[in-house]
Amino acid sequence: MALTSLAVKQAQPAGKTKRLYDERGLYLEISPAGGKWWRLKYRFAGKEKRLSLGVFPDISLKEARAARDEARRLIAQGVDPSARRKEISRQRVVDAENSFEVVAREWFQKQAPIWSDIHQKNVISKLEKNIFPYLGHDTVAAVSAPNLLRVLRKIEERGAIETAHRTLSICGQVFRYAIATARAERDVAADLKGALPPVKRKHLPAIVDPERLSALLLEIDGYSGTLPVQCALKLAPLVFLRPGELRKAKWNDINLDDATWSFIVRKTMTPLIIPLARQSVEILRELEPVSGRHEYVFPNGRSPTRPMSENAVLAALRRLGIPKDEMCGHGFRATARTILDEQLGFRPELIEHQLAHKVRDPLGRAYNRTQFLEQRQNMMQVWADYLDDLRDGDSDRASNVTDFRRSNKARVPGH
Repeated sequence: MALTSLAVKQAQPAGKTKRLYDERGLYLEISPAGGKWWRLKYRFAGKEKRLSLGVFPDISLKEARAARDEARRLIAQGVDPSARRKEISRQRVVDAENSFEVVAREWFQKQAPIWSDIHQKNVISKLEKNIFPYLGHDTVAAVSAPNLLRVLRKIEERGAIETAHRTLSICGQVFRYAIATARAERDVAADLKGALPPVKRKHLPAIVDPERLSALLLEIDGYSGTLPVQCALKLAPLVFLRPGELRKAKWNDINLDDATWSFIVRKTMTPLIIPLARQSVEILRELEPVSGRHEYVFPNGRSPTRPMSENAVLAALRRLGIPKDEMCGHGFRATARTILDEQLGFRPELIEHQLAHKVRDPLGRAYNRTQFLEQRQNMMQVWADYLDDLRDGDSDRASNVTDFRRSNKARVPGH
């Protein structure tokens, strides 16, 4: 006789496991401790089998019968419901292992060792805040371009257009890693090219006019602040490093006798050698008696165990009356890049290498840190001499680029 909901509810345990049968193989199994399980007894391929259909009261009698009927339909189609359940369970494990979040974190762990701490935080933060909550549980192969775009639109809607673009680029790298590890077949991020609004980039202010640069160098030469800030301000146009690289300079990385400065570029975690022009060495030798016994070349005014503040050079420029829309600490890089190329005619790869940008040879291989070292030594000395001529007002030499190139022909590659 078929079971009723009341009979199932009121069924009591006995001294041993007992079974209350319903219809078509469904029964309720009651343990001595009082637990109640729905079971289905069936035959498949000539063998008697049992399938668990859940626990009462989580699964009602009606729901247990529906599960029984579904299992019997599979049997009628030649499918073993037990095997099907195991396959579904296995697939869930596989899907979990291949979710977008799992693959992305695996990719991140592979890349992180070559990134700076700041870049690591930026990348994982974009994924954790913008992508994982919406697509993290989906298998990486199941993420579609429209779904990814919908998530990126959320970033766009809050006005963070550049963040949306950067997040899209990160997702593209994750998809390409998934392809390489056989967990996806295509990079759907590539399908979204042009789908986001373009980024309106603001270029950092920089002086690229030789006449205005001449005036700036004179103003820098007359700066009357502390010696470390004076030297940092004078050295900035000579070495055109990123502001953080300049202010965190360490004496252990500098060899004044060899006129070289070697360190790891934190942004790319790659080694770089800076050839120091004669003028740069003179500035550092002047500062050495003051800070040479400390770790940092440009120590903090309050504590010599820390580097100078992030705004020291910028504040010095403002004290000199240089407006914020004309020049900043980072602007010396654009100044050097422009004038070395357009005025002095140095090859772009030499300039880019000196700027610590990624430079590749015609075969696509990255140059090593000693590549073009001799040519870069010449370039840095030519550049320092050029700046001296501008500051000193030698118009015959500094403004006549043709004569300048000719006088340095042996030192300027490609001329």
